[in-house]
Amino acid sequence: MNHPVAVALFEFSSRYLQAWCDAGQGFPRSAELVGLASPCVEGDDGDEVSWQPVVRQPVGDLSAVEKGIELRLHEDIVAFYSSQFAGDMAGRFATPGGYIELELLQAFNDGDVERLQENILGHLVTQRRLKLKPTVFIAALASESEVVSVCNLSGQVILETLGKEQREVLAADLESFLAKLEPVVKAG
Repeated sequence: MNHPVAVALFEFSSRYLQAWCDAGQGFPRSAELVGLASPCVEGDDGDEVSWQPVVRQPVGDLSAVEKGIELRLHEDIVAFYSSQFAGDMAGRFATPGGYIELELLQAFNDGDVERLQENILGHLVTQRRLKLKPTVFIAALASESEVVSVCNLSGQVILETLGKEQREVLAADLESFLAKLEPVVKAG
């Protein structure tokens, strides 16, 4: 996929892998992924899974979400979630008020894609019920009441307080957000 967001995601993933190598850690590792099958898995010692991002072939889609909510998703959101399999990746994003620490959400395998689509659909249904502009989350924060999302109308990347109209624009689009995102190595 040559979509600019897919390219920016691959570039961030490469920087993320390089950060792990530079820290002497090898491939990224996660205890949460133990026992899960994925084309990303490089090793599984029973305590942790080492992994690396892989291009999805064929490219995925989010048509189940679009049909479920009767809403066409912004092409940047589709490109973000449909271009690769990977574990979640830690990062930090500079804002005028300081850094935002986040976990960039990714699909690890086909089962993860289904769970992700269900969560996105639930998020959009809740927003519709609350009469909020539709967004799709792309990253989790330590505070469970906040997420980083993409506005489905404008494509802007925002810091969103769940269930509220409170939203802060972080980047004009997902491509520029990913370009400015710094990888963070969280090794055990």
